[in-house]
Formats: sequence, C-alpha cells, structure tokens
Amino acid sequence: MYWPVRGEFNPCDALRVAGCTSLTLALPFARREPREMHYRRWNGDTPGAVDECGLAAPADRTVVVPEVVLVPCVGFTRSGFRLGYGGGYFDRWLALHPHVTAVGVAWSAAEIAPSDWRAQPHDQPLALIVTEAGVVA
Repeated sequence: MYWPVRGEFNPCDALRVAGCTSLTLALPFARREPREMHYRRWNGDTPGAVDECGLAAPADRTVVVPEVVLVPCVGFTRSGFRLGYGGGYFDRWLALHPHVTAVGVAWSAAEIAPSDWRAQPHDQPLALIVTEAGVVA
C-alpha cells in the first residue's frame, strides 16, 4: 500500500470500497540517509507520523515485509516498468525482496510509449499495473 500524494490514485479508498479492510496493511517509511525504505504495519487510519522524506507514515514502528505491495506510478510502460519520483526507493526495496508481488497503480494517461522508455539496470519490473481503465502488463 502507499499513502497518495500529488494527485496519485488513492488505493486506500479503493480497498475500503472493495471490502478489503480485514487485510493486514503496511505503508512505506523512507529514510534519506542512508537512502532506504521499509514497510511498517498500518491500521488503515490516517497515518500518524511522517517519514524522513515528508510522506505520511504509520505511527506503529513494527517493520513488516508484505506479500503484495502497491506501487505508485508517475508513468508506466506496458512491459511492466514504472517511472517514479526519482529516488529509487521502491526499486531498491523490490530488488531486496524478489518474492514480493509488486502491483503498479497509475492513471491510464500516464502510459509511456515504448519508444520513449528504456529500462535501466536498477529498474524493477512490476507483476502488473492497474489503472482506472483496467489491468496493464
């Protein structure tokens, strides 16, 4: 899961509407130095803390490794890659947790043409990408 910023799709509302409130939830917590991220258990309420990057985070400090993570996409390709905000936090975390299923969440208008994208060695592919128009990749 992630807490939406900058006009991102709000997966929190979608999970509530879908009746998924019984799931064990977690939100990312990012550190600036060293540049790293982990997930903290989250109760589903408005987060009560802020991480070192200024993003909403759970007050609960219990670190967890989710089986499935939702990853915000500023842009995405049909081949399953995402463009983020440039910090590399999700890519580094996903590289350390290859057993985790990563699902990108994006607006369909954020699709990047194949000719405009070349994956870099550090880019981690997503299992699938979900938009308001359907499932991609």
